Amino acid sequence: MTNQQIAEDILKLVGGKENVISVVHCATRLRFKLKDESVARTEALQNHQDVVQVVQSGGQYQVVIGSHVSDVHKELIKIVGIGERTSDDEPKVKRGIFNTFIDVISSVFTPFLGILAGTGVLKGLLSLAVAMGWMATTSGTYQILYAAADGFLNFLPIALAFTAAKKFNTNQFLAVALAMALVHPNLAAFTATSELDFFGIPVIYGVGYASTVIPIILAVFIQSYVERFFRKIIPRALKIFAVTLLTILVMAPLTFVVIGPAGMIISSVLGNALAAIYNLSPIIAGLIIGGFWQVLVIFGVHWGLVPLVINNLGLIGYDTLLPMVVAAVLAQSGASFAVVLRSKEVRLKGLASSGGIAAIFGITEPTVYGVTLPLKRPFIAGCIGGAVGGAITAFAGVKAFAFSASIFIIPNFNSTITGVESNVVVGIIALIVAFVIGFILTLVLGFDEKKEEGTLVMSPLTGKVVKLPEVEDPVFSSGAMGNGVAVEPSVGELRSPAAGVVTTVFPTGHAVGLTTDLGAEILMHIGMDTVEMNGKGFTIHAQQDAKVKAGDLLVEFNIEAIKAAGKSTVTPIVVTNADTFKEIEVVDKEKVKIGEELLEIRI
Repeated sequence: MTNQQIAEDILKLVGGKENVISVVHCATRLRFKLKDESVARTEALQNHQDVVQVVQSGGQYQVVIGSHVSDVHKELIKIVGIGERTSDDEPKVKRGIFNTFIDVISSVFTPFLGILAGTGVLKGLLSLAVAMGWMATTSGTYQILYAAADGFLNFLPIALAFTAAKKFNTNQFLAVALAMALVHPNLAAFTATSELDFFGIPVIYGVGYASTVIPIILAVFIQSYVERFFRKIIPRALKIFAVTLLTILVMAPLTFVVIGPAGMIISSVLGNALAAIYNLSPIIAGLIIGGFWQVLVIFGVHWGLVPLVINNLGLIGYDTLLPMVVAAVLAQSGASFAVVLRSKEVRLKGLASSGGIAAIFGITEPTVYGVTLPLKRPFIAGCIGGAVGGAITAFAGVKAFAFSASIFIIPNFNSTITGVESNVVVGIIALIVAFVIGFILTLVLGFDEKKEEGTLVMSPLTGKVVKLPEVEDPVFSSGAMGNGVAVEPSVGELRSPAAGVVTTVFPTGHAVGLTTDLGAEILMHIGMDTVEMNGKGFTIHAQQDAKVKAGDLLVEFNIEAIKAAGKSTVTPIVVTNADTFKEIEVVDKEKVKIGEELLEIRI
């Protein structure tokens, strides 16, 4: 299925363009904000062949589809332009403090985590090259590559300003200008002194704002209100420059004198609190983070820890959480590969193998949502493996000196700061142990093979069952319209074969289209060439877009009138999107009554 078709299917199932406030994406998920989540057909989405899972958490409606999510997201934007909407378009919905916090953090950090991870891997490889004697830190090659690897983290406030401004609906380039002021090289001379002041007011610049997280986010949040205020009061003719001028005149000193130092204090408090918990009992910290990390990911609340990780890398140059996280990630990969070895179902083997590989590279959603979590015991085995691996890394004091949540973290275990030690060997052993425990425990505990799911479509008619190839019309008999069956009716009533939405009602009443709650698009065409009767003998009882239950009356038709017009009454019932399902099987019956089983759609 093409990315465009996937995008169209997902958009339809979340309630259409009119139900979408905005949509962004991370490594594997489309993260929707919907006006009404109850309108979305969650069960049908979960059963779509290109959707791994649907998660409703943190005020977001998340559709997990895998590593090609960015391509699908682009198609969504092409179709309806939803990616361009701002927070001004959003209805004011009470989400709660926690959900709002998670929503802000995920929106601000998601767009560049891939860049941060990629540059982190490069930084680790450079560290490894120096440790192995392959490259000298004084060489031009090293200096250029290190600048590429370290530049993004060093100037992180600029990237944060851009994404935070988009989230808070304020001028993104104005926010970037503010961030550039924070990291401007002219201020470097003041990092070791307290000589910096603003009209005599002392400015605490400390070690500067390079690589910091919280100060710029707070500043941009406040900027959104300041800019909005000036836009309201400044005459239209002056807005083109006056809004920017006045906003920067207010925000620059306010940020340097108040917001920045306050943000640094918050950063320091959070970092010290995390360090205190870690130092209190590294083993317990490792067990909890390693064991429950994937649970946090499932609910989307792991975003609350991401700023702490980046904050640590920026302030002290290393982080102890990341090694525990990677242990949890690789443990799920081990459990997934055990499923490959033990499962007898071909589709599950394929899903588990691809998911296991993706997890090695830091993307666990495909294997967690598609394999280990549905099978239950493999997920638990992966969590146990992650807990043990996390405890080992914490006990040994393993540290990561650059951002990475995959196997590529290993080069980053190597200490890059003088006087700070990190046990590289134990870190590697811990990751192997996590993987092996997840693998072996899954083999030992086993799992119940995921049974093939299916849904039944009831007969909308009473009459004789006719195989589709026997229908006179070649469009239906050839299967060009879809897979299904036909019925020669003995009662002039067409009723809904399943719960769903009436998507098409021809004005002549001779044909009705229905989309079931599970996403099957069913076309019911009463008789052959009956469109030529211009509605004579047909009474419509269901309107387009109406929600119906199985058995609801859709159309009444006069069988004798159809025959008198020289038309066949044989009525095809076909699933027009049959290619999105694994198999469609016709129930083996010669006659059928309304409400009896007619088709089985296997997902």
